[in-house]
Amino acid sequence: MVRDTCLCLHAQRAARALARRFDEALRPLDLTNGQFSLLVSLNRPEAATMGSVASLLAVDRTTLTAALKVLARRKLVKVAIDKEDKRSRRLSITPAGRALLAKAFPVWKAEHAAAEKDLADASADVLRAALKALSK
Repeated sequence: MVRDTCLCLHAQRAARALARRFDEALRPLDLTNGQFSLLVSLNRPEAATMGSVASLLAVDRTTLTAALKVLARRKLVKVAIDKEDKRSRRLSITPAGRALLAKAFPVWKAEHAAAEKDLADASADVLRAALKALSK
């Protein structure tokens, strides 16, 4: 019964399959889907706080810190001390990160369109709405 009806199991399986699909599409750019999402989350006019990015990506700060280290070593992101609160960090995308994101976005867009097409008769908008409702 659980195998056939469990929403959690089916959501996890779908999430893993989508992650593998996007990892493969982004591999030629030496990016994972998680790194792409992190770069996208930092693509904003102002430097972000750790908390706001962690919340957006639904990850804990420890996971975010580990992911940032990889991208910082590649000089794709910058982690700086917050000028107003020395205990906090501000995160920003570097020019190299923006350039990589500009190359990665068309790859993501094409793969995303293909994934939506694979939904066949299911509506991507309905799926997104249902997933958002569950993630509150």
